[in-house]
Amino acid sequence: MKTHVKALIVGGGAIGTSIAYHLAKFGWDDVMLLERDELTSGSTWHAAGLLPLFNMSYAVTHIHDYSVRFYKTLEEETGLNAGFSVVGNLRMAQSDARMDEYMVYASTAETVGVPFEWLTPAQIKERWPLVNCDDLNGAIYHPTDGYINPADVTMAMARGARQRGVAIERKWQADAYHWNGEAWEVTLTKMVEKGGNLVPSEEQVVVTAEHVVTATGNHAQRTARLLGIKTPAIPVEHQFIVTEPDPALVDYRKAGNPEHPVLRDADAKWYVREERGGWILGPYERNAPARFEYGVPDSFRADLFPLDLDRIEEEYMSMIHRLPSSETVGLKDDFNGPICYTPDGNPLVGPAPGLRNMWLAEGFSFGITAAGGTGHYMAQMMVEGEAEIDMASLDPKRFGSWITTEYGARKNEEAYSHVYVLHHPDEEREACRPLRTAPSYDRLKARGAQFGVVNGFERPNYYGPVDAPADFDHGARSFRRGGWWQYAVEEAKAVREGVGLIDASAFTKHTVKGPGATAFLDWFTCNRLPKVGRINLTYALTPQGTTRTEYTIVRLGEESYYLVSSGALTDYDGDYLRKCAEDKAPEFGYIAVEDVTTQWGVFAIAGPKSRDVLNEVIKDAEPGTALSNKRFPWLSQRDIELGMCPVRAIRVAYTGELGWELHHPIEMQNYLFDLLEDAGRKHGMKLVGARAQNWLRQEKSYRAFGNELGRDATPLEADLPRFVDQSKDFQGKDAMNALGVRVKCVTLLIDGPEDADPWGAEVLFDGSQRVGRLTSGGYSVAFGKSIGMGYVSPDKAEIGQKLKVRILNQLWDAEVVEDSPYDPRNEVIRVDG
Repeated sequence: MKTHVKALIVGGGAIGTSIAYHLAKFGWDDVMLLERDELTSGSTWHAAGLLPLFNMSYAVTHIHDYSVRFYKTLEEETGLNAGFSVVGNLRMAQSDARMDEYMVYASTAETVGVPFEWLTPAQIKERWPLVNCDDLNGAIYHPTDGYINPADVTMAMARGARQRGVAIERKWQADAYHWNGEAWEVTLTKMVEKGGNLVPSEEQVVVTAEHVVTATGNHAQRTARLLGIKTPAIPVEHQFIVTEPDPALVDYRKAGNPEHPVLRDADAKWYVREERGGWILGPYERNAPARFEYGVPDSFRADLFPLDLDRIEEEYMSMIHRLPSSETVGLKDDFNGPICYTPDGNPLVGPAPGLRNMWLAEGFSFGITAAGGTGHYMAQMMVEGEAEIDMASLDPKRFGSWITTEYGARKNEEAYSHVYVLHHPDEEREACRPLRTAPSYDRLKARGAQFGVVNGFERPNYYGPVDAPADFDHGARSFRRGGWWQYAVEEAKAVREGVGLIDASAFTKHTVKGPGATAFLDWFTCNRLPKVGRINLTYALTPQGTTRTEYTIVRLGEESYYLVSSGALTDYDGDYLRKCAEDKAPEFGYIAVEDVTTQWGVFAIAGPKSRDVLNEVIKDAEPGTALSNKRFPWLSQRDIELGMCPVRAIRVAYTGELGWELHHPIEMQNYLFDLLEDAGRKHGMKLVGARAQNWLRQEKSYRAFGNELGRDATPLEADLPRFVDQSKDFQGKDAMNALGVRVKCVTLLIDGPEDADPWGAEVLFDGSQRVGRLTSGGYSVAFGKSIGMGYVSPDKAEIGQKLKVRILNQLWDAEVVEDSPYDPRNEVIRVDG
């Protein structure tokens, strides 16, 4: 066994072998993979091997698409047949809402180039007469995917890895990880058979690796403990059953008919595919339990749990309804094994929190589908420094250090049961809520707040009726303009015409101080730093020149800064900020970085009457001028007093109206809320949620991190040159300029359907040519029509360019408009008083 390698991959399932293969393919010639048992002995061996292209995530769709294309090349390269049956995938719908879901999904598929077809019930019946279509509305069909043999594809990737020089070692368990400042020292223990169990021997070896990747599947909790980190990756039971041969199916195939596609009846919560003349039924039922919350028992190897047929009776009966010929067919085999999940159902792919050169590839609920693409994009991140697509939505640090085992287990059970639940873009799932709440939560709830979750925090999405039933928001969801839409319209109008108050406490907040703070931030961000008492919008870039984080920087002193960033990615931002500060401290001097997110609450007050409300409660020697342009200009910060509450006030508004962010000690939040509510009553102040705010920021062309801003585009491509100071040196500058402007961010006004708006994943066309995609979407109260932001090829970014956008499977007129179509000269936001 090698004892010094460039990269060590821990875990020999489909994910681990794919990463090993792709690292070698990308040029690393000193890679080793180890497996504690035999290759495929984890969840890989009992996976059903389905390869569904269907996914609402842009990043995951790319991953799945790569896998499907890659698996088709393996036999030619390795000589091993991966067992890929390209039978297609038929996803059926029993309702108009389900067809709406498929049409919304199809937008994402189209942006990636995934082929699909629409089928009517009559067309389904004509092609596959064994399917009962009486209660179907239609289906979406993917002709290029199907299913694969998990063991075969894993072995093919393993052979391909070996052919490229990867060493693969079996029966070795990783028992300790130590970072020596330059590399990882991984203690491995030889595993031996004893009484049918796999037990550690006394033989140990230490392998030194520059990089380590963990792809440990069901053992993710043990891995996290060894690394001293937290992870929500916990397995959930998944059952599937195999029937005896179905005579009707046997006769159908004997007649020369092709194999059925993988059948998915999402409304019935199952998939079915052919298996040796019979059927495999895989349900995603309610009440499937999480397992191994604290680790996999030593006695559990390629084992299964007892089948619980009572739990899947409803799904089994619905299969008989959909395939009537299966009613008299007996059961041949059954499987109930652990499949790892995460709270949002997406895997954890990327750098581990707080650690150097430690990479995680854990929590794959659709591991066979994702393995090929994960290996490709993970290798890009490790070898080239960045993947070609933005992987932030899969980053392990999207779940903060506040997560617990109980949270992960319960949310993963929910994610499992929601595999086939309608995936509304405005969906908010209920498990483990409320958990993280600001002090004003009860007050806002009493006033009709309908909450969403941001990094575990409860944040108002909109304000419904005060006496709304508990399930009001669930009924308000839709793929079109849901029941919440009109409430958001009124909230947006209140900000444009009067005054609104927004709870923005979920914002991420860091302080950066110390003798090296100024030099560090000047290098770390691309805009010039503000003067003391002023603020700037700026971006931290990756070394590859793309956008890593957006910050509002408030300069409190010569070497003291307050940084505000996206609330969704606190640990993601903080980890990068701290690591960069540590790297540059020897050059710039000591830099102290502190996460103060939970110490400060934030209310954003905005609208033409916002100054009037604040004037009611501000305490100042000259209260009439305290908020004037002279004493408190736009893009500045002042410490003010509102009643008895000290406030770090920032004159900025994400809505593009006159307004302030009121950062306050979290323990005084209820006092401040009551004060503002009382003062705002005579000015008609309205409470406003995040959905209205999202619409309003698009009217101002304000880019949002995770939408317009990310690691697949530069600030110049986001069309933000005014926030890039080319006269100074900063991280990623040369790489950014070398990339040029490959695409360009634009704002579009859309003449869309009367009952729907874009969600921000739609395709943009010029004639029949696909020229870009939306990254944000919604409704504009200022223009009375749909609005969106997105990226197009630079030649299609001119103001006045006519395009088409596909919404709910129809093309609608869209026009590129000037940046900040509402108040383009910022006269409203700077108004004096």
